[in-house]
Amino acid sequence: MKERAITKFHQEAYLAAMQAQTRRHFLRSFSAGVGAIFLGSLGASDRAFAGSREAALDSTSRIDITRDPRRPLAALPPQFAAKAKRVIYLHMAGAPSQLELFEYKPQLMKFDGQDCPASLLAGKRFAFITGVPKLMGPQYPFHQVGDSGHWISDRLPYLEKHLDDLCFIKSMRTDQFNHAPAQLLVQTGNARLGYPSLGSWVVYGLGTENQNLPGFIVLISGGNMPDGGKQLWGTGFLPSVYQGVQCRSHGEPVLYLDNPPDVSSAERRNMLDALDQLNQQNYAAFGNPETVTRIAQYEMSFRMQMDATDAMDIHKEPENVHAKYGSKNGESSFANNCLVARRLAERGVRFIQLYHWGWDSHGSSAGDSLNEAFPKRCREVDQPIAALLSELKDRGMLEDTLVVWGGEFGRTSMRENRGGQMTKFTGRDHNPGAFTIWMAGGGVKPGFTLGETDELGYEIAKDPVEVRDLHATILYLLGFDHHRLNFPFQGLDQKLTGVKPSRVVGEVLA
Repeated sequence: MKERAITKFHQEAYLAAMQAQTRRHFLRSFSAGVGAIFLGSLGASDRAFAGSREAALDSTSRIDITRDPRRPLAALPPQFAAKAKRVIYLHMAGAPSQLELFEYKPQLMKFDGQDCPASLLAGKRFAFITGVPKLMGPQYPFHQVGDSGHWISDRLPYLEKHLDDLCFIKSMRTDQFNHAPAQLLVQTGNARLGYPSLGSWVVYGLGTENQNLPGFIVLISGGNMPDGGKQLWGTGFLPSVYQGVQCRSHGEPVLYLDNPPDVSSAERRNMLDALDQLNQQNYAAFGNPETVTRIAQYEMSFRMQMDATDAMDIHKEPENVHAKYGSKNGESSFANNCLVARRLAERGVRFIQLYHWGWDSHGSSAGDSLNEAFPKRCREVDQPIAALLSELKDRGMLEDTLVVWGGEFGRTSMRENRGGQMTKFTGRDHNPGAFTIWMAGGGVKPGFTLGETDELGYEIAKDPVEVRDLHATILYLLGFDHHRLNFPFQGLDQKLTGVKPSRVVGEVLA
C-alpha cells in the first residue's frame, strides 16, 4: 500500500513537472535551429519590460538600463525639456459636427438646400448617403469672440469665454469613415485592434508621479461605451501595467476594489503578501513579464483603496465648485468626470481620458439629430469644459497640462439622405476628409488657428494634419521624439506614429 502511494505521488509529481514544461521551456532547452532563433525573439520580449523602456528614451543609444521591475510606473524624465507634464483628453465619441460648432461657412448657408455638385461626390465613400444629397448650411447662428476673433456657434456659450486660450487645428483628416476603426486610429495610431493607446505610450515613457494611483485613468459618460470599446485604452503589445484603468465618478471608483465583507485590511495585506511570494517564485521559474505586472497591479489595488476613493470623492468639493461645473453628487455625468479629472491632475495622474458618447448626428431619429439631440450634447459638455479650463488656469496648472478636445472624424457639408430620402430630422454623414480638434495649455499657442477647409467646409484647403502628426506633436510636448519612444515587437521597433512619414506640427507650438 505504501509503495503504491509513493508510486502515485511520483506519477503526480511527474505530471506536474510535464505540465510546467511550456513551449518556452522546450525552446530554451533546444539549442539549435528554429528553436534558438525563436528563443531570441522571446528573450527580447521579456527583457523589454525590464530595460527597453529606458533604452527607448535614450536619444543616442540602445543600451538597456537596469530598473526594478516591481516599480514599472516609477516616474521617469522625458528625453528633453517638456512643456506638458500631463494630458487630459476629451474625446467626443461619435464625431461632433464642426459645421455647427467652430467652422463658419457663409457660402454653405448660401447654397443651403441645393443639390450637391457631382464633383463633390465623385470617388467619395459615405457611411449612409446615397444618390444626390442636398447641401445644408449651419443649423445654428455664429458670431466672433475675443481677441482672436474666432467664430463660434451659440451652442457653446460657456466655452466661448475661453476661445483665446484655445489652439485650433481645423485641417485634421483620417482615412477611416466608420466609428470603431476611426476611434482606434485616433487613440492608438492604428485602425486595427491590438495596438497600444496614446495614454499607454505616455505612461510607458514617463511613468506617473503618484504611485498610489494608476498613471492612466479613463472616465466614461453619455450612456454608452465608445464604439471602439476598451481597446481604446488598452496596451496592445506593451506590458498590461500601462493600460488605462476605467473608473467611475460616483459610487465605488473601481468595481471590486474594496475589501470583501468581513475581510479586514490586515487580512487583505497578508493575502497579498502570500500571493506576492507565489508570483515571485513563478517569475523566477518562467520569466514571464506579465507576472511582474500582476504583482504590481495587486499592490496598486491595495494602495488605491484609500487614494482612489479620495480622488474620486467630489462630495468634498464646495458648492460653488459644483455650481461652476454643473456637477451633482451621486450622478454619472460628464460634469462630474471633468471635476474628477481636475482632482486627478492635481494628484499627479499622468494621462486622464474622458469619453462622452452621443455625437453621431445622422438625423435618422430625434436621438441622433442636429436639431434635437445635438443641443443636449452641447449643454452636457459646454459648462464642464469651461470650468475645467478655468480651474486649471486659476490653479496655475494649465501651463503644464495639455487639454485635447475632438472626435474621430468630421461631418459632411451635405444633409444625410438614407436611401435617397430626406428624413424628418436633420443630420450629417461621416466625413473623414476634414475635422476640427482643439488643444489648450501644455505648450500650444493660445488663440491660434491652423488649417483651413474649402468654402463649404468639406475638404481641406490648407495645412493638412494627419492623426499621426497630432500624436507626434502630443509626444513632443511631453518631451519625446516620437521616433525614439518605441517597443520591440514582431521584429520591429514599434511606435505610436507607425511607419508612415509624420511630423511635429511646429506651427501650433508656443
